[in-house]
Amino acid sequence: FALVGGIWLLWWLGFNMSVAVAVGFIALAGVAAETGVIMLIYLDHALGEVRARCEAQGRAFTRADLHEAIMLGAVERVRPKIMTVVAIMAGLLPILWNTGTGSEVMQRIAVPMIGGMVSSTVLTLLVIPAIYGLVKGWRLPSTLAPEKAASEAASAPLVAAVE
Repeated sequence: FALVGGIWLLWWLGFNMSVAVAVGFIALAGVAAETGVIMLIYLDHALGEVRARCEAQGRAFTRADLHEAIMLGAVERVRPKIMTVVAIMAGLLPILWNTGTGSEVMQRIAVPMIGGMVSSTVLTLLVIPAIYGLVKGWRLPSTLAPEKAASEAASAPLVAAVE
């Protein structure tokens, strides 16, 4: 998905495929893969924390808990991802606008990375958590099963509110 942004910007600026463009795509693929893997690590860590909390409370892990874990894990990665994109853009935009000697080659390296970082941001912050939720939530109950909810309600101590 990150490569789509690079291809789109290449087309928009009218650049042809070359060795320099391929180098830009290789660099983009490395950065996109790294940020995607780190997002998955954070999502797994948050999922483990929420599962442990559910077990400590003595209740089943549901889709609502999964969504909470995804939000916790994904929100932790927003600032680092934005900082990565801003740092890469700050370094590559001057190269893209440069008109000096050798700038033609350097522009062809920078263009796929600039376009790809935009689409990589969408991938990392939106698409990966959404797919993670679909895969991990495939067999989870949306809420407690009716039989289990009824048995838990029957075994819960009754508390009378006296005012």
